Amino acid sequence: MMKSFITHLECTYCGETYSCDEIHNTCKKCGKVLYARYDLAGAAKVLSKADLLRRPGNMWRWFEIMPVKNPANVVTLGEGYTPLLPALRLGKRFGSSRLFIKEEGLNPTGSFKARGMSAAVSKAKELGVTAIGAPSAGNAASALSAYGARAGMKIAVFMPTDAPEMMKREGHMYGADVYLVKGLINDAGAIVRAASPSRGWFDVSTLKEPYRQEGKKTMGLELAEQFNWELPDAILYPTGGGTGIVGMWKAFDELERMGWIGSKRPKMIVVQAEGCSPIVKAWREGKRHAELFPNASTIAAGLRVPIAIGDYLMIDALSRSNGTAISVTDAEIREAMGEVAREEGVFSSPEGAATWAAYKRLIADKFLSPDDSAVLFNCGSLLKNAELIDISGLPVLDPKDPELLTKIN
Repeated sequence: MMKSFITHLECTYCGETYSCDEIHNTCKKCGKVLYARYDLAGAAKVLSKADLLRRPGNMWRWFEIMPVKNPANVVTLGEGYTPLLPALRLGKRFGSSRLFIKEEGLNPTGSFKARGMSAAVSKAKELGVTAIGAPSAGNAASALSAYGARAGMKIAVFMPTDAPEMMKREGHMYGADVYLVKGLINDAGAIVRAASPSRGWFDVSTLKEPYRQEGKKTMGLELAEQFNWELPDAILYPTGGGTGIVGMWKAFDELERMGWIGSKRPKMIVVQAEGCSPIVKAWREGKRHAELFPNASTIAAGLRVPIAIGDYLMIDALSRSNGTAISVTDAEIREAMGEVAREEGVFSSPEGAATWAAYKRLIADKFLSPDDSAVLFNCGSLLKNAELIDISGLPVLDPKDPELLTKIN
């Protein structure tokens, strides 16, 4: 039987420790992010690379360094183990044969949020939680609703009124209580915090509980495996709340401590939208903490996060990896969505497409070289954002039209 080597929770800011057998959100001492910690030496003794190959193709194949102790508590829809696709046609534009897309749109509910919510809901189940509340820009709400339904929990999600339509409909179909908020995700988060004590909800807001990042870290674990226990030269990651970039950075540290990889790290690159780029602004100003970004606006709903509790963790990862933070315009995102679809057959969400827009800019600025192995994270499927696709100009054919064939290219 597989065994988790989780030992405790630790504050990433002040170092305070907590039991992993009790319900916790943020650090009670300083209010910052808690990490799950493991006996990594013990895990390394019982888990081998060969073991991974014998296990089902989902993120729970890493059970020894995941936070759930009893496998019976795992709530899964088959998330994780997504493909790493060579982006040869896109890379050819710059003479690169080392550009890749990590295709997270193939996860359950169509986005990488499935990883985090599988971990969070599973651990919540193990701790006896029966009701969960969360704010969301959209995809996290649909993922939480799905995993909550599978776990038999009561779920309440709060998202902006202008969140993508499909994500609202998903939450409703999964049986969650869906509330639309006049405002942004931080306004929705304030409602969750105010209502949670009286409603008995466990608040799984981004980085305000210790386990969503444990699901997201599996993206980094998979990259190491897919690159044959090396790491790429650069990771371009679409960043809102930042759970993924924080989780992957944690994964690389854990793998090194287990002796599975060396000390080399990719350049971690935060990609945000110009209309909502608090981490980019803080990075450029040399600050470790980001201020609330005013009047946040972008077509990429997942990037419209004007403030993030894990700002210092993201900026630390950028600093330690010689990475950077870059913002792209909505016009660049729209162009990139079309290019990724036409050139690679990947139906990339606007957030994922932003990484291709950023890559082009970073190559032009010579921050990246065509010789660098670089991974673009497509965090979700454009099927979730169908309203962004303009098909108003499609030709309409009449089978009885005598001039029919002259109207076909």
